[in-house]
Amino acid sequence: MKSFFLFSKETKGEGYVPNNEIFAYASGLAGQNLTYSYVSGWLRYFCINLLHMDPVKVGSVFTLSHVWDAINDPVIGAIVDKRNHKPYNKLRPYHLYFPPILAVISLAMFFNFNLSENMQVAYILITYFMFDFFYSFQDVALWGLIPLSSPHSEERSRVAQWVSIGAGAGSVVVGAFQMIRSALNSAGLDDKTVFFICAILFCVGGEVLSMNAYRMKERVAMPPEKGESVLQSLLVLRHNPTLIFISLARFSQGFAPKVQNAYFFENCVKLGSMNGQTAEVVYGACSGVLGTPVMFFATKVAEKIGGMKRILLSSQIFAVVLRIIAFFVGFDTIPKFIIMTALMAIVNLPGQMMDIAHRSLTSDSIDEVELKTGLRTEGVSFSMQNFTTKMTSGASTLIEGFILKFLGYDSTAKEMGLQQNAKFLKWQWPMFMLGPVVGSVLYLFFISFVKDDKEKKKEIERKLRERRAQNQADKESVTASVSQ
Repeated sequence: MKSFFLFSKETKGEGYVPNNEIFAYASGLAGQNLTYSYVSGWLRYFCINLLHMDPVKVGSVFTLSHVWDAINDPVIGAIVDKRNHKPYNKLRPYHLYFPPILAVISLAMFFNFNLSENMQVAYILITYFMFDFFYSFQDVALWGLIPLSSPHSEERSRVAQWVSIGAGAGSVVVGAFQMIRSALNSAGLDDKTVFFICAILFCVGGEVLSMNAYRMKERVAMPPEKGESVLQSLLVLRHNPTLIFISLARFSQGFAPKVQNAYFFENCVKLGSMNGQTAEVVYGACSGVLGTPVMFFATKVAEKIGGMKRILLSSQIFAVVLRIIAFFVGFDTIPKFIIMTALMAIVNLPGQMMDIAHRSLTSDSIDEVELKTGLRTEGVSFSMQNFTTKMTSGASTLIEGFILKFLGYDSTAKEMGLQQNAKFLKWQWPMFMLGPVVGSVLYLFFISFVKDDKEKKKEIERKLRERRAQNQADKESVTASVSQ
């Protein structure tokens, strides 16, 4: 196979993916994550600090939206699995039709209509419900392409690695929002206008970019239809313990007692001429971006240390130990801030590979389910990724709302440039640094039940090859009989 980094046009044989397709797929995930990262990262902040909505009301709205949509996600996944589709074209149509809808809805959420608080709550509730509904179809279709990209587990891991890098790149770009915001504020634009401009940049631009994923082909033949109902498709999940324990592990992280990082940086960090917004950008760049190159070697690392599961275990053990050390180091001087940021960069070295491991293990588990039940479950399996993300976000959002209320956070004082009360300031550092430790400990408990056996995967692939060959032979035999 001739190759030059990512841009090879030749493959190793049947079932392997040309790198130009992976690049298109990865850029599509980058676009989707531009939209999702901006909406999930800044819409709550926009509602509380710019529209001055009550934090508990905001927390309740988003929790209700997340819970409703999380419950709806597996149903959407089952519908995707049951939809009549052309061979090798199960998920790709969603990559063309849904991005324009999401672009319009996400942009509308950041437009200020100067409504009363109750009307604003209703407006955000309705638009966010709509966003989550259409996003679920897009998300299932995008991530569900990984198990359909190749019948080979090692090739699916390679695809998962590169598209996770693409998705991470989208999040990194949104990480520059605070810098863009500060520059536009300095140019004389008010915050509400800045948020709307960035919605055009990140949400509309992101959805246009996400349409690139349509170029990724599906290479796994679907098994014969069995006529199962949507409910039966959902019940197939009980045959997938890997997916169940990954979902429980991820969900448990939502119970970490913390609030968005912006509250800590904007209210507690002042280092010489560097304000909190700049410090947050520096922290994000150093602790996140510097760890990104590790993602390029995720499959090699997994091979060296004994599998994707060990990446997950090591990431959280690193997080627990180094966050405790960083807490005692502190942050209130430039040397301390540098050491703290360096420690978080080390935490993110294995942490950056977690999503790759989750998706790789989930893709392999779909093969195991097909062997057990004769059904392919890309839709319902990857809808569980969305389900878990939203349930986790719902739990953390509700906790955040009550924490802000309990600590007496005042958004009006923030807008006027006044300092928050002493109790609020006191708890920001412990929550910022030690809050996630709670989630890491819970995660380690659940993820320990996941099985990751390389030899078993190879045996499953062999049996599926034989079954698919037999299905194809049977189909050809029936076609020949009918033609006679």
